[in-house]
Amino acid sequence: MALDVGAYDSDALSWFADRGYNISSGLLTAVPYAGFDLAERTMVGSAPTRTLTEGDVIDLGDRAFEVLHLPGHSPGSIGLWEEKSGDYLATMARLADLPVNVVHAGHDPSMSRERFRAVISNYVTSRSSGR
Repeated sequence: MALDVGAYDSDALSWFADRGYNISSGLLTAVPYAGFDLAERTMVGSAPTRTLTEGDVIDLGDRAFEVLHLPGHSPGSIGLWEEKSGDYLATMARLADLPVNVVHAGHDPSMSRERFRAVISNYVTSRSSGR
C-alpha cells in the first residue's frame, strides 16, 4: 500500500525528485496498519535518557558502538561505528586510492582529490593514535 504523493506539498515533492528519488508511486511503500493516515499522525517527543557526545560508547553486551559526531544533515547528527565488525580503515584506504578529481560527499561540500585524501589521512592518523 503506497502513500499518495498528494499528501505532500509541491516543495517537498520537488526536493525528493530533484535528488533522484522515484516518487511516482508515492514516498512510502508500506504503512504501519490499514487505514493509517499520515495527515492525522502527530509526532510525540520523549525526554532523552542521556546525551551522547563524540567518543561515547554504547555497550550492548555483545556489541559496542562508538559515537561519531557527524554534523551536516543536522547539527546534532551522529554515526555509530562498531570497531569489532567495521572495516572502516580498509574502506578509507580503498577510497584514498580512487583516481578521482572531485568527490561529492554525502554531507559535505564537494572537494578536490587532495582535500579528500587529507581528510582520509587525518582520520586514519587519529584512529591509529587512539584519539
